[in-house]
Amino acid sequence: MLGSGLDAAQTQPHVLVVDDDPAIRELLTDYLCDNEMRVTSVGNGKDMLTAFDSEAIDIVVLDLKLPGEDGLHLARQLRERANVPIVLLTGKNEEADRVMGLEFGADDYVTKPFSPRELLARLRAVMRRYQVSAEINVQDDKRRAFRFAGWELNLRTRRLTAPDGQQVELSNHEFSLLVAFCSAPQRVLSRDQLLSMTRLHNAEVYDRTVDVQVLRLRRKIEPDALKPALILTERGAGYRFAATVDTLF
Repeated sequence: MLGSGLDAAQTQPHVLVVDDDPAIRELLTDYLCDNEMRVTSVGNGKDMLTAFDSEAIDIVVLDLKLPGEDGLHLARQLRERANVPIVLLTGKNEEADRVMGLEFGADDYVTKPFSPRELLARLRAVMRRYQVSAEINVQDDKRRAFRFAGWELNLRTRRLTAPDGQQVELSNHEFSLLVAFCSAPQRVLSRDQLLSMTRLHNAEVYDRTVDVQVLRLRRKIEPDALKPALILTERGAGYRFAATVDTLF
């Protein structure tokens, strides 16, 4: 069943809450609406996709453990449809699912039982990061591509071409991470800076999430990911992109 916050202004952020528990849906609908958000709540994946395809959704709160459904698959379906922020609801002992969800493109998670106040703070933080990213993308419109160590990253087509001419597929996070590194070669970028520039997880495990994305990117562009020559670790500080980068305008 679909439910909406009453009398919500169209300019308010529109949150899609996906959870099979009616009590949680009611709690989040009431709390988020009281804090200047508009809410649509559904109890299953089919209604989630229907709502997402028919409404202008700003951010999705998705329970990973919907009965009879694969929450990770639902998260991937959302990510394939649009670059919408996704916050997962998970159990305390579901670390593997949380990591997989983040790798599939989710931006944050909250463990049950949770505080509505904490969830609201996380929703606002994720939406702020998406806004910063949108502003960065506007600024980057004049840049066509980066070239480094024989590689070429086309910003318009989002294609990465290897020195041998092969196309290398990048996830959204990997692409954003490589753009961040190419935009600041030879500079040490902290995990906080990379978080802001790539919209990664910003919570108790956010360091590990940045590290996971760096490792995944290294596996794609480094001859030996265990002995990197391009993305160097600066212990206690962050990462440095050691390549010489040419920018094409």
